[in-house]
Amino acid sequence: MTIHDQFRAEALGHGFSESEVERWTPLVRPCGVHREDGQRAGHFGGPIMVPAEVDDRWFPLVATIDCAAVPPEVTDLALPSDGQLLFFGYPEEDGMGDVVYVPSGAAVQERALHPDAGYDEDFPEIVQELQRGDIHLVPRLSLPFVDETEAVAEALAQQWGDPAARFLLGGYGTEFDSRTPAEWAAEVAARQAKEGPRSDRATDSDHWALLAELNVYRSGGGATMFWAIHRDDLAACRFDQAQFVVDWNP
Repeated sequence: MTIHDQFRAEALGHGFSESEVERWTPLVRPCGVHREDGQRAGHFGGPIMVPAEVDDRWFPLVATIDCAAVPPEVTDLALPSDGQLLFFGYPEEDGMGDVVYVPSGAAVQERALHPDAGYDEDFPEIVQELQRGDIHLVPRLSLPFVDETEAVAEALAQQWGDPAARFLLGGYGTEFDSRTPAEWAAEVAARQAKEGPRSDRATDSDHWALLAELNVYRSGGGATMFWAIHRDDLAACRFDQAQFVVDWNP
């Protein structure tokens, strides 16, 4: 059974009309959601193991995904078949972040969990507050909030969106200001591209995909961090071109 067959059967079973189901089925995408009963696919936090040519990061390592361990039914992202994806992010209002891809078999060296220089005096405390442990993924159906005023869109997204999930891989993610994270990232990239060397590259959201979402709960507030990437860069494993955006909730 494909995800669209699953969606159709479950939606009809929950009382949605045939026309509603036909309208929303093409938008359904798979995503992986962290649940303790899922398949292990990585871990939260460190250690930071990267090749010597990779510069030290000035924001925490929050999650590492083992690409070979990601179940094929979990996501439709064109992830590498092996190696690791390291997600770095700073859970603050003006936070920064990026993604580092470490190919399988690459020579690596361990880096400090936080930089020695005084980037932020709260850095060690933030690192300590981040979640630890393994990441276990289970497949879920993902749907966008196309319009907040449409009861069907909201009901379907709540039914299959797993809004309380701490970590998500792929899919649409949690909406922000009536847009998907990929749409938000595309807008940011478009503004940056006007002055950059890649100004001729398509930056509309159809060319972008959400890589991951992480919800962080801290003593001073919470943050939802998103990493999105242009699909051309994903296909070419140019993860250094990923776009990071964060929704800070004090």
